Formats: sequence, C-alpha cells, structure tokens
Amino acid sequence: MQQTMGHTIGVDVGGTKIAAGVVDAEGQLIATVRRDTPAQDVDAIETAITHAVAELRAEHQVTAVGVAAAGYVDAARSTVLFSPNLAWRDEPLKVDLEQRLDLPVLVENDANAAAWGEFRFGRARDVDDMVMLTVGTGLGGGVVINGNLLRGAYGMAAELGHIRMVPGGIRCGCGNRGCWEQYASGQALVREARELASSGSVTAERMLQLAGGKPKAIKGPHVTQAAEEGDPAAIELLAEVGRWLGEGAASVVAVLDPAMIVVGGGVAAAGELLMAPMQEAFRRNLTARRFRPEARIELASLGNRAGMIGVADLAARALTSGELKR
Repeated sequence: MQQTMGHTIGVDVGGTKIAAGVVDAEGQLIATVRRDTPAQDVDAIETAITHAVAELRAEHQVTAVGVAAAGYVDAARSTVLFSPNLAWRDEPLKVDLEQRLDLPVLVENDANAAAWGEFRFGRARDVDDMVMLTVGTGLGGGVVINGNLLRGAYGMAAELGHIRMVPGGIRCGCGNRGCWEQYASGQALVREARELASSGSVTAERMLQLAGGKPKAIKGPHVTQAAEEGDPAAIELLAEVGRWLGEGAASVVAVLDPAMIVVGGGVAAAGELLMAPMQEAFRRNLTARRFRPEARIELASLGNRAGMIGVADLAARALTSGELKR
C-alpha cells in the first residue's frame, strides 16, 4: 500500500455509471475504477460506491471521501434531497456511507464538484470568479465567487439549467415549462434532430444514415459527427443549441459578472461548432456591451474527470478546516 498522506477519493455518481478516483493534493488522479449505477435501488447504489472505494483503498492510503451526486444536496453537504435520475429522496448519504466506509464523507452536487475541479486545477485556475455550464443530457451549473463555491442558503444555488427562458415553453423534467436546459442541452439537440428526421425532410438524411435509418435512434454523437462532416442541417442544430447557450450566458453574466464561463459536458465535444455560435449570441445579448470587460468563454480542460477531482479536493479542504471529522 502506498503510504503518501493527503490523498482523498472522489466518487462521481451519475445515472449510468459510478466513477471513483484517488486524487492527490495537486489534483492529479492516481488511480480510477468504474461501476455501473443501479439507479433505482438506493441500497445497491451505496453498495457499488462502497465496493469502488474499497478497491481503491486496497492500494492507496486515503483520509476522506467526496461524493459528487447528481441531485439537490442540502446545505450541510450530507443529504441528497432529490435526484431526477436516481432513487435518492431525502437520502442521508453522508451518514450511510460513513458507516459503511469508516471514513469521513462529504456530499456535493455533481455540477458544483465539476466547477470546483475546473476552478482549482483546470481551465479557470487563474481566475477568482467563474461559472461552469455542463452541457450534457441536461444543463448543469456551478458558480465560484471570490474563490468560494456558491451554494446558497439551502445548498441548492446555481441550478442554472432551470432558469426560465421561455414562458409557457417546453415542459421540463423539473415540472416547469421553458427551462434553459430544454433549449441548450443534449436532450434539446436530440429532440430537434429526431423531429427533423421524423418530418421526412431530406436535410436529415446523413443523421438518419448514422442512426441506422430510424429517427428515434438518433443520438447526440450522430448529430456531432454529421456536423463535423459538413452536414448543413446538423451544423444548424448545434448552432441553435449554441445560440441558446450564449443568450442565457449573457443573462447569467448580468447577475454574477464572472471573469470566465467554462463549458463542459458531452455536447461540448462539438468544439467550435457549438462555441462559435455561443460566443456570437453572448456578445449580441451582453448588457452594456462595448462598455464593460467581457467574460472569457472557454472549453473545460478536465473532461469527465472534473467531478471526481473537484469533490475529492472539497473533501480534503473540509477535512483540513475541521468541517469533516476523522
């Protein structure tokens, strides 16, 4: 077993997979493991986390565990109040895992954890104020203000994907209509691509080919691949998501005035096909444009490692400050 002190484990729990890694004080991942997520079985999720941590602890000495949870986490960073894609409802995850692991555990929202990872060790490490947008199936958000993660009075700040953009718009999984993520996310991209293909339009031909000829089989990577090949319809679909991202980002900047907006998540793999339309829409909608410093918009650098690295660092800092007890 390695005897180096200061290592923590970060666990990123998503709807389909659990990724866990040993992280050192410099934010470097030393070792990782993965497990499938038994999303609808609370006990099985905790068992999978326990086994992943145990596998890592067999080779590495660790002092604490951070868990990045896809859901609403309370202000004490202990209980998952609600998760849209997992069975957690008022789940006392910290207490349960501490009993199983015999280690201090900190629980954090997954988008907050990813934002902290990019802030501490990734693209935003040279600024004090940043916003992260995770453009995946939905649209997640994390905010750092003056070097501190913004969590709000109840721990649920920065749910940026649920800012209302279109009154009476598309119904969102949160129960409201017109949320930002219904127009600026992977699900929005796929919805529009499938609708175009189902209409019989010849413009969707390449996306249909990539999906085996079935509109309902079209996925985000099909749209991105077609766009990278120069397909005009796919390029326009990605540009539309980018425009929505840029318009919303301009409103976020009007409130928070960050130095940088970091864009991550699976849809960000489209690169400039997404980012260029986002930049254009952002500048067009920015308040007091031409008379203010402009926030930089950058692609995330840590990829899908950001959540593990970020939550591990948060756990290490909480242990040092005394928030977590050995």
